[in-house]
Amino acid sequence: MDWPHNLLFLLTISIFLGLGQPRNPKGKRKGPGRPGTLAPGPHQLPLDLVSRAKPYARMEEYERNLGEMVAQLRNSSEPARRKCELWLSNKRSLSPWGYSINHDPGRIPEDLPEAQCLCLGCVNPFTMQEDRSMVSVPVFSQVPVRRRLCPPPPRPGPCRQRAVMETIAVGCTCIF
Repeated sequence: MDWPHNLLFLLTISIFLGLGQPRNPKGKRKGPGRPGTLAPGPHQLPLDLVSRAKPYARMEEYERNLGEMVAQLRNSSEPARRKCELWLSNKRSLSPWGYSINHDPGRIPEDLPEAQCLCLGCVNPFTMQEDRSMVSVPVFSQVPVRRRLCPPPPRPGPCRQRAVMETIAVGCTCIF
């Protein structure tokens, strides 16, 4: 074979082998379609298993988790400070917050952890100092609770409960 035939043969082989390769257009990423998504596997619960869980079981687990967080807050050796302390590792946010216990005897659970902003301003990420040209504000979310509905004291009788959504501060954010 002379060299033009060899060149044509190599070109044909390279084109043929190239057709079997997946194309990656310029600017497109390889891998899954969206970054951060995981392929289905044993680490994910199918939605039908989640939806088959009894509502009261999910509520009991939710209340148990809240109770554990309240217990951690009560047993914490860290003093409750309202000061803008930027060096504490658990307060690293542009708008750091701490938790206090919101107590209401007419609610189940009686105690809920509630966020309180530790700074009036926001932390400047370049200087790591509080900047009062920005404002730290609480972020609110509605959480499911049950309200005790008891008859007034002169009338004895059993208490009923009603499920309601209550607005609680869950963190803080920075507003410019």
